[in-house]
Amino acid sequence: MTVRNRISSESGRFVTVFGASGHTGRFVVAELRRRGFTPIPIGRDAGRLAASGFQELGMESRTANIEDPASLDRALVGGAAVINCAGPFLDTAQPLIEAALRAGMHYLDVTAEQPSALATFERFAASAREAKIVVVPAMGFYGGLGDLLATAAMGDWKSADEIRIGIALDSWRPTLGTRLTGQRNTAPRLVITDGKLTPLGNPAPTSSWAFPEPFGAQDVMELPLTESIVIGRHLRVSHLHNYINLAPLRDLRDSTTPPPEAADETGRSAQIFLVDVIVRNGMETRRAIARGRDIYAFTAPLVVEATQRILDGSAKGVGVLAPGEMFDAPSFLRALAPELTFERLGAKR
Repeated sequence: MTVRNRISSESGRFVTVFGASGHTGRFVVAELRRRGFTPIPIGRDAGRLAASGFQELGMESRTANIEDPASLDRALVGGAAVINCAGPFLDTAQPLIEAALRAGMHYLDVTAEQPSALATFERFAASAREAKIVVVPAMGFYGGLGDLLATAAMGDWKSADEIRIGIALDSWRPTLGTRLTGQRNTAPRLVITDGKLTPLGNPAPTSSWAFPEPFGAQDVMELPLTESIVIGRHLRVSHLHNYINLAPLRDLRDSTTPPPEAADETGRSAQIFLVDVIVRNGMETRRAIARGRDIYAFTAPLVVEATQRILDGSAKGVGVLAPGEMFDAPSFLRALAPELTFERLGAKR
């Protein structure tokens, strides 16, 4: 079934953004405006919303409290979709999805938190299908990008013995939201073993990864994030493992590491990333590689591209869906240029 936008073409250009005054939220608002949407910034703090300058740009800002369903209902009025950029998503996802269901509007978030994404699939699959809306958890750098790359690498394969995802960052200056989420998210991390979600061993395995340039050989540690959850919903894979190089993890664990710093007029930092996905079936392997800049800023075109495709009716299905199962992955990834460079090796078109 293809989603058809049940909202008028005029109101379909209005997209609400919860957590709009946060670091990632501001990038999302800017990307929506660049694509011709009318963002409706929503936040929990009226002062931060005012300081973000949305009103000066002609946008109507709204405040809402996740503990007050009526305030959420008022904040979402008139929107075709809501993009949730406010972590920890363990706290914000459920009340916002419930509000989206009441409003009959689509919901997307950018969580890297496995328990939040898993709970979204488990709690809202039936109600979202019944309401004929799309709910997409983890449509961010962590989760959504890896899922799309794995789906693109799989190509025409119906199943895979193993998927390995390697993430390389040259540095990681975490936002306050990232730090707060890390403190809140203490659940055991999950990998896919023998086709099932299983807890990661303790201590987490370390290894080395031969990344393409500019990173080359890197020491890595297994660090499963929401890729395990979304990929496991629609790809048949026996084993799935996520790795990240050690240098950015040292930055993340250092309490003195400063937050991201703008390096250009768009507000993007100078951080660069590379995501390398290797899919194996027997002795044959396929690979998908993506390169870009600033994991927080890049989340904006990723989630807004998804929102645009849902609203224009080109997404497949309704309910709670993983990115790779509802979009044509190669087409989606190519549409992110120039913010992302993408290549596939060995996969049939």
